[in-house]
Amino acid sequence: MREQDVTRALVPFLAAGVVVLAVATDAGTWWQVSALVAAASLFFVWSRRDMHLGLLAFGVVVGTSLSQWFGALEPGMFLLSLLAVVLTGWHQLRPLVVVLVVLTMATPLVVMALQGEDAIGGPIWVLGIAFPACMGWAFHRQEMLSAELEQTRRQLAEQAVLEERRRIARDVHDLVGHGLAAMMLQVTSARHVLNRDPQAADDALSAAEDAGRRSMRELRGTVALLREGDSAVAPPSPSLIEIAGLVDAARGGGLSVEYRVAGDQQSVDPVVGLTLYRIAQEALANAGHHSPQAAHVVAVTVTDPEILLEVESRGSIGPSPDRGDADRPRYGVRGMQERAEVVSGDLHAGPTPAGWLVRCRVPLVGRSAAPVSESAHQGRSASDSAVSS
Repeated sequence: MREQDVTRALVPFLAAGVVVLAVATDAGTWWQVSALVAAASLFFVWSRRDMHLGLLAFGVVVGTSLSQWFGALEPGMFLLSLLAVVLTGWHQLRPLVVVLVVLTMATPLVVMALQGEDAIGGPIWVLGIAFPACMGWAFHRQEMLSAELEQTRRQLAEQAVLEERRRIARDVHDLVGHGLAAMMLQVTSARHVLNRDPQAADDALSAAEDAGRRSMRELRGTVALLREGDSAVAPPSPSLIEIAGLVDAARGGGLSVEYRVAGDQQSVDPVVGLTLYRIAQEALANAGHHSPQAAHVVAVTVTDPEILLEVESRGSIGPSPDRGDADRPRYGVRGMQERAEVVSGDLHAGPTPAGWLVRCRVPLVGRSAAPVSESAHQGRSASDSAVSS
């Protein structure tokens, strides 16, 4: 049964109006009026508290039928129409409700048979009860659908909030984690050569400072987008071509990295390029943290069906994200997998006989054969920036 609402509270007033109309147009004896008033009062009780449907229907049918004993107060039959609306409009259409509606519709035929020559128009009143019953059922069905849609909308909103939280967590991990990893690598190098090579130590500290400033700029851009939304000016999105810059930065941090590229990188969709850039960034950050002395190879291969990104470390591998301290949360591999799933890609990260390999395959979309309009490209670039920042 529905909760208390305005329409439910109006039902007793409609019942009272039916009684007034019946008395004003076709007055009967005092006990007929009393029977009609008693039937109408049941609607007041029903509107205030839960009342068994069988008791409500029995009282209204009996009271209304007694009021029609001598053919007077015929407008009081509208109480049966109101009962039909209550039965179907506020309750599920279960067998008890169907039985009560059928009995209510049969009541005018019984009253007509008992009245004799001056009987009421029974068939007309049957239609006058059936139509409100159908309207009440349609009203109740519409309300149930609205409730289901509202529940679905709330669930979708909750899922969107959870997804947004995961996205922000990935972005903060990318910005802060990668920046700190690069800084720590440079600071460690500076500490090792501080006494014997001050110039190398100074260079390493300068590189650490640059990495920190770059991370701070990206972090400020992310915070600005989160605070200002669409009014914020989105910074340029990294693309697949800029993976070469990541490799150069890793080399500057002391890693031995070889970069191999094949295929037309210009044909790659900006969303896919941004995703692969972030995956390569995470893989190189992990390589610098877990295997700084190993030899690393970053390979990007663009073919007709797909794009293949491989970041391989060959040599001594330290504790991996999957085999490290169990008490420390690890989000690097998980974050790469989530990013790959967004663009329908497949990512695998795990040990090899030579070391460690991160391989990501992504379908090639957004080729030059299907150009994107300038306005659409700008809108998508803003969306990509919000994801990457």
